[in-house]
Amino acid sequence: MGVEQENGESEKILPPIEQELADELDAKVKKYLRGEGANLEVLKDKKLRGQLSVREELYGISAKAAAKTEKWLMPSEGGYLETEGLEKTWRIKQEAIGREVDISSSRKQYDIVLPDLGPYTLDFTPSGRYVAVAGRKGHLAVVDMKDMKLIREIQVRETTRDIAFLHNELFFAAAQKKYTYIYNRDGVELHCLKEHGAVSRLQFLRNHFLLASINKYGQLHYQDITTGQMVANFRTGFGRTDVMQVNPFNGVIALGHSGGTVSMWKPTTAAPLVKMLCHPGPITAMAFHPNGHLMATSGKERKIKIWDVRKFEVIQTISGHAKTLDFSQKGLLAAASGSFVQILGDFSGSQTYSRYINHSMVKGYQIGKVLFRPYEDVLGIGHSMGWSSILIPGSGEPNFDTWLANPFETPKQRQEKEIRSLLDKLPPETIMLDPSRIGTVRPPKSREKPTKQEVEAKIEGAIDAAKNVEFKKKTKGRNKPSKRVKKRKEVIEKAKRPFFDQQMEDNPTKKKQKISQVNELPTSLQRFARKKATA
Repeated sequence: MGVEQENGESEKILPPIEQELADELDAKVKKYLRGEGANLEVLKDKKLRGQLSVREELYGISAKAAAKTEKWLMPSEGGYLETEGLEKTWRIKQEAIGREVDISSSRKQYDIVLPDLGPYTLDFTPSGRYVAVAGRKGHLAVVDMKDMKLIREIQVRETTRDIAFLHNELFFAAAQKKYTYIYNRDGVELHCLKEHGAVSRLQFLRNHFLLASINKYGQLHYQDITTGQMVANFRTGFGRTDVMQVNPFNGVIALGHSGGTVSMWKPTTAAPLVKMLCHPGPITAMAFHPNGHLMATSGKERKIKIWDVRKFEVIQTISGHAKTLDFSQKGLLAAASGSFVQILGDFSGSQTYSRYINHSMVKGYQIGKVLFRPYEDVLGIGHSMGWSSILIPGSGEPNFDTWLANPFETPKQRQEKEIRSLLDKLPPETIMLDPSRIGTVRPPKSREKPTKQEVEAKIEGAIDAAKNVEFKKKTKGRNKPSKRVKKRKEVIEKAKRPFFDQQMEDNPTKKKQKISQVNELPTSLQRFARKKATA
């Protein structure tokens, strides 16, 4: 079916739905075109006109391919709550959000009440499909969030302070009363890490396969889980702390201390890379932005500060207390204290955070940890009576990369990913404040000061060269042996003078040293010092 045009060609008429899709695709193609096409009719050179026409055709093909990729491979778009008029987003309750979303999203709102085993902490896998929860009374569980299915739960019957997944959902580490233990997904104990001691916080560096822990004595440990080797063991010297986070950009561990300082560590240096005085009192919580350039800290003085880690400067100070902090993949900041959760967002792009969503738990619930679920608009909350999940529109990345994190991966894909990640494992030496320096050429070192033996050897070489200088034979009376010896001495002194001048510049003269000694004498003894002669 078609319509015949004046030139005899027929234009195909598409159904309304296909025509709408074609128009949408054309709009996307225009976004990827490299400007307007060149007017090739004015060119007289046939060869150049042919080359440019082929290039313009390739540009159109690449733009069309990019538009199709965006349309079919990136179908989801992130969005935030929008209000009209005088409405405020932070006045919208979770009940209202749950009524408006689809059935699959509404299932992500739940409360698991276990009052006898809390308070609870939790950790998600990078894909966001699995969650591991740990109760202070020893309750450990792994849950499949996609099917809302309990995989395994165990009772270790002792205090459990923290839990962390390792490289995938098959293994997790639990910081228990005396030691740290590693379990598999079936609840079988695999390892007991006695060298870590009584650990208060755990972090896993996925690119380096390092399990980092801080114990109650202020000791920081790094252990390689592939070989079992203890990579580093440092005594921080700042006392006990339970605030520890890893910077996802460079792998640096940050610790918050009771003196208000934040120290940053890497496993190859026994001293902290950075010590920042962030608050006048103890630090209660800390979190890093996914890009690694922003850091949020909270102190006992009821202030939340946003820091630019590249310049170590405060960007914004927000009033409010937070016992736990966390950044989402899209940059939203969750702050919780008591039974109240506040979500802050940077909607202007100027790194200025303002209120986005407020949520109050049941009165009496004490929140211990908040954690955004990757690739989902969900916030997990661990509290004294169990754990909960609420919806935060716009918090998660809508499109996932299956090479990085695949929520639907099969056992075969998981095995291949594990082998690939082991082959791509980074050594501990690559952890540094500025990882962009890796692969660059080291600048030449400044010239070092020569040793005394080298200076003496150069002087002797210059003297030997001066002694071998031959003089012209002059007329009678001007070529006496005494004059030749005198002239040779002058040449030798001239050859040695540059070395003596260099020594004078490097070392102050004795006279200057004496003057400094006179100035350093006490006032009562300066009258006995030798005075300068007056002209």
